[in-house]
Amino acid sequence: MSHTLGIRQAQKQKTRQALLDAALALLEEQSLSSLGLREVTRAVGVAPTAFYRHFRSTADLGVALVEEALGSLHPMIRTTVSADGDPDERIARAVELISHHVASHTAHVRFIARERHGGVQPVREAIQDQLARFGEEVKDALAKDPVSDGWSDDDLLMLANLYVDQMLMTASLFLDALEATEEERARVVRIATRRMRLISIGRQHWLD
Repeated sequence: MSHTLGIRQAQKQKTRQALLDAALALLEEQSLSSLGLREVTRAVGVAPTAFYRHFRSTADLGVALVEEALGSLHPMIRTTVSADGDPDERIARAVELISHHVASHTAHVRFIARERHGGVQPVREAIQDQLARFGEEVKDALAKDPVSDGWSDDDLLMLANLYVDQMLMTASLFLDALEATEEERARVVRIATRRMRLISIGRQHWLD
């Protein structure tokens, strides 16, 4: 009996992931607010009623995509602002990690970029919740750096959100440059590096 239940559970998870993958592919060409569940189920090859065994609505599916797209990024975000190495090394590491993530998870990045200010409120709120978590985690990482001695929690959170916002902007720049020349991609790296460095320099002199 337990073996049969295990097989059923594995098949259910497989179908759920297939629905997520199909939706993500369809969202390359449209926004979530225009996506129909019949489009998704047709792409997977299941009946429309099967959709409701996994998601309450397309908005619920969108929230699951947000978790899939951003949930796994928390360790990477913390790594980019850790106290290891000098500031320039950290900046170079951050830009490289963002570039690699955009190249390997393009559809997820494009989905977040489009839906962050899109028309589906639960998805917007899910993205904002994730970004708020990033801000808190970055703040905790920054607080461990001796450069942060004497900083208030409010100022550390402000700085953390600056870093998070800049990471999102950098991801958007790399997203736009996916099909660009090497020269253009190198320009994106220079822009992102300079912006991060500006934040870093301002941080060093904030308490002045």
